[in-house]
Amino acid sequence: QVQLVESGGGLVQAGGSLRLSCAASGSIASMNAMGWYRQAPGKQRELVATITRDSSTAYADSVKGRFTISRDNAKKTVYLQMNSLRPDDTAVYYCNTSPRSFFPWGQGTQVTVSS
Repeated sequence: QVQLVESGGGLVQAGGSLRLSCAASGSIASMNAMGWYRQAPGKQRELVATITRDSSTAYADSVKGRFTISRDNAKKTVYLQMNSLRPDDTAVYYCNTSPRSFFPWGQGTQVTVSS
């Protein structure tokens, strides 16, 4: 069973940047698509970015133009570069297969954006 470990979150001011990493304990190369999800307090988990096996990407409208997803199959890692962060980006961020989660959820990484 592949385990996912997210890291890179933190506290940042509005307009700042963070780079999140998701390390998998097993190969993700065979996974058709990987995604980053986030869950804000009191809200449902939402998919914000997807990257396919051939590195095509898709984004939620709320993050388009600000977030960039990438993957390194050799390192079994998925990244999320987040720029121009806003207070409403505050959430716990998770990675998993997309658009449905196939692996157990990791612990996530907290991103807090102050105004």
